[in-house]
Amino acid sequence: MESDSIMRRTVALRNTTTMELAQFLEHLPRRDLWIFGYGSLMWRPEFHYRRKSVGLVRGYHRALCILSTRYRGTAARPGLVMGLCRGGSCWGMAFLVPAARVRWVLAKLWRREMLRKVYEPRLVPVRVGGGQRIRALTFIADPKHPQHVRELDLDGRAKLVAQGVGQRGRCTEYIRRTLEHMYELGVTDPHLERVLETADAIRSSAAARRAR
Repeated sequence: MESDSIMRRTVALRNTTTMELAQFLEHLPRRDLWIFGYGSLMWRPEFHYRRKSVGLVRGYHRALCILSTRYRGTAARPGLVMGLCRGGSCWGMAFLVPAARVRWVLAKLWRREMLRKVYEPRLVPVRVGGGQRIRALTFIADPKHPQHVRELDLDGRAKLVAQGVGQRGRCTEYIRRTLEHMYELGVTDPHLERVLETADAIRSSAAARRAR
């Protein structure tokens, strides 16, 4: 049965943590593909899609838990970016990619998200507009990866966010834009807001000291 085939593919995808693109494509059904974004993918997908919809994932939550040494920081001064972690729920944006463009889009996403193997690509259940239930590709934080941050208080996270500047700009701007798009979805995150406020204060204080 088709449902059994989909289940086997889903299990194969779930069990491969440092997955190469060819492996992922081997198990992926040849059809249109939904992609779920919860961080910069919400506001900077950088790929063509047929439609987009607000989406809700249950069983995972958005967290500042990945050290960024490329896009929002460096190896010497890492920033901190989003990952999906176990527990709770997460509102984000789901994008539907036509089947004819799936391979091209995934190749681009792998270069963007999977270079350091910090994430596990996974198909997860998502509820989109109108109550429709779909399965979408998203990127789950790998808790075993050295760049995954588990135990860090608000001030510790804010310091990383304040110092992070990488190929795509300041980490504070990344957090700010993510929050802005969350607000557009009607979603707030008081912890993330406090991290940003503290990071901005750290940067302002450092700028004032330099100006003396």
